Amino acid sequence: MVTFLAGGTGTPKLLDGATRVWHPDEIAVVANTGDDIELGGHLVCPDVDTVLFAGGGVLDRETWWGIADDTTTTHEELRRLATQVGLGTSPRYLDDKAQTAGREIARWRRFSGVGEFMEIGDRDRAVHLTRTSLLDEGHTLTEAIRTLADAFDLDVDLLPMSDDPVATLIHTEAGETIHFQEYWVARRADPAVADVEFRGAADAEPTAVVRDALAEPVVIGPSNPVTSIGPMLAIPGVEAALSATPVVAVSPFIGDEVFSGPAADLMAGVGRDPSTAGVADAYPFADAFVLDDDDPTDLPDRHVERTDTRIDDADDAERVARVCDRALAAVEGAEAEADAEVAE
Repeated sequence: MVTFLAGGTGTPKLLDGATRVWHPDEIAVVANTGDDIELGGHLVCPDVDTVLFAGGGVLDRETWWGIADDTTTTHEELRRLATQVGLGTSPRYLDDKAQTAGREIARWRRFSGVGEFMEIGDRDRAVHLTRTSLLDEGHTLTEAIRTLADAFDLDVDLLPMSDDPVATLIHTEAGETIHFQEYWVARRADPAVADVEFRGAADAEPTAVVRDALAEPVVIGPSNPVTSIGPMLAIPGVEAALSATPVVAVSPFIGDEVFSGPAADLMAGVGRDPSTAGVADAYPFADAFVLDDDDPTDLPDRHVERTDTRIDDADDAERVARVCDRALAAVEGAEAEADAEVAE
């Protein structure tokens, strides 16, 4: 068995090749839910759904978001109505009382559907409506996602990081506190980041199935260390579990150049060096790293494997996944030797 920690697009891209290296029945994916929002009453789980749609063969791979060839009739009409009466299409948070009322899983991240600042396709919306309705029927988020995984014939075991609410909030240098989706989708990472908060994480718990998954060897793909992996690490017990199992991480940087997304700005905002060295500092539990051939970073206290880490297609993903498997084997072999020496 092997467990992948997934957020953003980095790890989902890696999963395209992982199923050629490990049998899908041997793969669990723990997905970040800190980026989730409730929009117009529907729970949207972007990082979960990227894995869901990719595994189901329907992901829009041009955007790595939503369902390919989806229509957006409802979204367009929501924006037309709001614009027609002067309400605009900017993010509209519900008031403080509404943020913590009702459905607990959506705490601190509730937005009005007026103007719908995030584009939701029509088929995509059906997924959010089904998930939210299953929650309203009394199912846990884990159960709801398992049902959706069955509907999309997903081969791997897809797990949300927790059934409890965790909200990734960006504190800006201007003194604002905004949800990550406003920062990234509405403002395109324009505000300077002063800090990142994972609200609710201290009171959240990994589910029993997540704890079981984290007892297996773990691969962290080239995901954003702050907002894709950070929410998981903020949950009590997760980092300790990772310290007790073999972990291999793929750097999303080549030296100090990030492949894509806002990882560099976010790492700088939380006081970490935006580089592979900074990623290594953020993952003290990682036993090994997979670095690009052109990455000049030296990690003398970690096992390092190198390859071309750019992932543009499934063949690239398979190459990187095989190197991850090699790194895991090296870590497990070193641990076995150490145990044998102790036994002697």
